Amino acid sequence: MRVALQYVMSAIFIVQMYLMMAVMAVVFLPWALISPAGAFAACHSYCRWVRFTARWLIGLRTEIRGAPPRDVVLVAAKHQSFLDILLIFSAMPRPRFIMKRELIWTPILGQYALRLGCIPVNRGKRGAAIKQMIADVASGKDKGGQLAIYAQGTRVAPGVKAPYKIGIGALYKELGQDCVPVATNVGVFWPRHGILRKPGVAVVDFLPRIPAGKPLPEFMAELEAAIETRSDDLLAEAGFRPGDPV
Repeated sequence: MRVALQYVMSAIFIVQMYLMMAVMAVVFLPWALISPAGAFAACHSYCRWVRFTARWLIGLRTEIRGAPPRDVVLVAAKHQSFLDILLIFSAMPRPRFIMKRELIWTPILGQYALRLGCIPVNRGKRGAAIKQMIADVASGKDKGGQLAIYAQGTRVAPGVKAPYKIGIGALYKELGQDCVPVATNVGVFWPRHGILRKPGVAVVDFLPRIPAGKPLPEFMAELEAAIETRSDDLLAEAGFRPGDPV
């Protein structure tokens, strides 16, 4: 009975979440068209709404730990579900993401992402995609803010190991900025697929920054060790054990 009720409340939560996305998009549209500040305000408001309703409807509390950056910096994060996008975005004043190009055509989400200054990439053409990503980022350096990229290039379920992509290393080298790693356990409670959202405490943790200018192999090794070690700690904190279903 308890599991059935959680499914029902999860469905209600998901429906209202997407309805509110549409409502807020319309409400903030005039401001967003005039200035990117309107788009940031809309998205920050939406993140707050989702976090509030997640706690109220499905018993899922969210925590942001560490020190989210407020300066111009590169952010390299673990990606487990839509929730970590919302938490990372809500923690920083002017975040913009490297995103897959297909999302441009997603109603509402794609248009607002472009207004925020997000960078679309074609993941199917690796070498060309990296060159184009660097060119697009370089052309928008004056936008400032916090450029976030998912270091493994896609969502990875809790407990699953996946390689770290060279795209993050290319950006680190090209931009010459510090990099802030971000660990998470959100996939335990909000999986990549399915309706069920579980109660608990979902966390994103902003870790100590890696200074600019390190040799690329050293940077990649340090980044992966930091994110994976802390994410494993957060998974254990959530009661997750390798092999558990999510």
